[in-house]
Amino acid sequence: MGRSGGFITTLLIWAVPMIFSIILHEVMHGFVARSLGDDTAQREGRLTLNPLAHIDLFGTLILPAILLFARLPVFGYAKPVPVNFGRLRNGRTGMVMVAAAGPLTNFALAIICALALRLGITNVILTRMLLAGVVFNVMLGVFNLLPLLPLDGGRVLAGLLPLPLARAYAGLERYGFLILLVLLYTGVINLLMDPVLAAVYRSLL
Repeated sequence: MGRSGGFITTLLIWAVPMIFSIILHEVMHGFVARSLGDDTAQREGRLTLNPLAHIDLFGTLILPAILLFARLPVFGYAKPVPVNFGRLRNGRTGMVMVAAAGPLTNFALAIICALALRLGITNVILTRMLLAGVVFNVMLGVFNLLPLLPLDGGRVLAGLLPLPLARAYAGLERYGFLILLVLLYTGVINLLMDPVLAAVYRSLL
């Protein structure tokens, strides 16, 4: 009971920053897309912080809970915000800007949470939530910048590559989820995240 109770408490402390961060990540994709000429996300009601519009049962709730319980790097995802890249101004540059908006939002949220921790907040629950906000947003930002489609880093890379290479690279997207599973199963993601987490915790001491 003690272990399960402690896990539930930890899960609740992580749930608030996780869900908010994942949702804002997606909303910013749509917001930047709208500013560049594509209002698809707005027309489909996705430029909102209402969790019901964004939550993916597995990616937003189940996967982070499993990773947290297994003491593995915690990340998740929401339902992707729809973007019509063909409607964006600035062409491929616009695609890079839309893709980069999500991870940059997470890094900004991590900085905000870290600064809030420096205020000397005495509430234990709030302090743990802010710490979770720092850790989760850094991990989510780094994870999404992996140069692998359909992750944001893959979109950024596709937008920066010469067009023939970008088209060839885009053909690998169908294998993206399988490659991610292999990287998780073999521990490659852990090897990447462990030094990142160590640096985050050192910066907060």
